[in-house]
Amino acid sequence: MVIIHAMNRLQTHVVVLFLAATGIALARDEALSERIDRLFAPAIEGEWVTGAAVGVIDGEETLVLGYGRGVGEEPPDGDTVYEIGSVSKTFTGTLLADLVERGEVALEDPVEGLLPKGVTVPTRKGKEVLLWHLSTHTSGLPRMPDNFTPRDPENPYADYSVAQLYAFMKKSKLAREPGKEYEYSNLGAGLLGHALALKANMPYERLLEERIRRPLGMTSTRILLTDDMRERLAPPFLADGTPTKCWDIVTLGGAGGIRSTVNDMLAYVRANLHPGDDDLGRAMALAQTPRHDIPGGKIGLGWHIGDRGVVWHNGQTGGYHSYVGFDPKTGRGVVILSNTGNGIVDAIGSKILELLDGKKPKPPELPMPVHVAPEVLERYVGTYRGSGLELAVTREEDRLYAQLTGQARFRLFAKGESEFVYRIVEARITFAEDASELVLHQNGRDMPAERVED
Repeated sequence: MVIIHAMNRLQTHVVVLFLAATGIALARDEALSERIDRLFAPAIEGEWVTGAAVGVIDGEETLVLGYGRGVGEEPPDGDTVYEIGSVSKTFTGTLLADLVERGEVALEDPVEGLLPKGVTVPTRKGKEVLLWHLSTHTSGLPRMPDNFTPRDPENPYADYSVAQLYAFMKKSKLAREPGKEYEYSNLGAGLLGHALALKANMPYERLLEERIRRPLGMTSTRILLTDDMRERLAPPFLADGTPTKCWDIVTLGGAGGIRSTVNDMLAYVRANLHPGDDDLGRAMALAQTPRHDIPGGKIGLGWHIGDRGVVWHNGQTGGYHSYVGFDPKTGRGVVILSNTGNGIVDAIGSKILELLDGKKPKPPELPMPVHVAPEVLERYVGTYRGSGLELAVTREEDRLYAQLTGQARFRLFAKGESEFVYRIVEARITFAEDASELVLHQNGRDMPAERVED
């Protein structure tokens, strides 16, 4: 049985900067910023998002907005650092394209040829896993290796080693013939980043710096945090606002290990919107070229391409979520970096792109927590036991928490005076009017538990 976590009440802060691509301040665009404010309001006011930095590109102009909390109690800005999760895969796809443009590899090269002698990659029906298969999630490899057993579930990738990766590849079998079907694979993207770094004879971090970060002036885009970036890092929160840990992804860093800022990501999006006639520009254009059909569109090298031509990717780690989307036809793009581990910002990002196209999208419909007086919440505090179930209910000011034996404590959000819901899983708790018992509703089961004396 899995359940939820908690956080401090949000205070909504909004910071608006209107900048040209050169960084010269322009007049504030009240209409656009206020419309984006309205799109974000339910997520912040309903405590669905702790904080988020938003970047918008419309032609030559760039708008940066901050919502909720970034570092400490301050609102985020364009230099606040976040984990970008699987948006890292677009960097890895672009690095693959860059090595192709430089003649260092070919898309049709087998990945095994880039790995140390003796390290094998499975085949199926005599067909090898090629580099482009890894970047398009068509390799036949699983989402994750079966020897992924983290010591710390809150920082699960930290102790996964290169030796473990090689051991898994040696014994693994492909689920299907390479190049045939799309199945999202963090393992495949991570293996690709590792293989490209070996081919370039440098760590992935340095390859990222030399081929993308430095040419685009992205000074705050790295896997390993510098001291300066750590000071600007927005702390991570789970979906219900509970503080959690950052994820340190090194061996599979090409799948989701990059940290960045909205200002850096806007530089990345702008370069992708207008690829230059150099190695990196041609690589970006190659990475955006559709290569395989997927549900709702196509996929290039890392990038998803929607059926209306929007190029996008999202990402999530334990306490962060990111969305990047842009339309090469219109020259418009959106970046949202959030320090809350849920995907609500994906919908908001899509709506902002609609807004830029002159449409009038409505804010996402998100349930708002009901305020329940602390004295009512206090009635529910206690220990409840049922068949195979023991649940401790506690209160901190106007927040209620529940903790199953052997699990972490999770926050409950009031749906009514006696009904509360979790946000990390689909589960809810209803209390009897006299608080003599509760019922945990999860996975189609109703599990009653009676209150016991301490």
